[in-house]
Amino acid sequence: MDRFPFPDDLIEAQREWHAAYRALAAPRPRHVTEMRRRLLLLSVRIEWHPFWSTPAGWSPAARVELRRLTAGGRQAEAA
Repeated sequence: MDRFPFPDDLIEAQREWHAAYRALAAPRPRHVTEMRRRLLLLSVRIEWHPFWSTPAGWSPAARVELRRLTAGGRQAEAA
């Protein structure tokens, strides 16, 4: 994490994105439209965050590291 100094709000938005995605992936979720809107809002917030305009954010590896950092144990399940 030292390599990419992610701002706290970007980390939190990515964590919320993962939670919203998991909620939508659940069987027969309720309030699907609201959850999709939330996922879209978070996607835009993450994509257009000012961090990506900094030299540290230019690297595609930064986006991968942010997803890895915020996945919350999903990497271990996939292995």
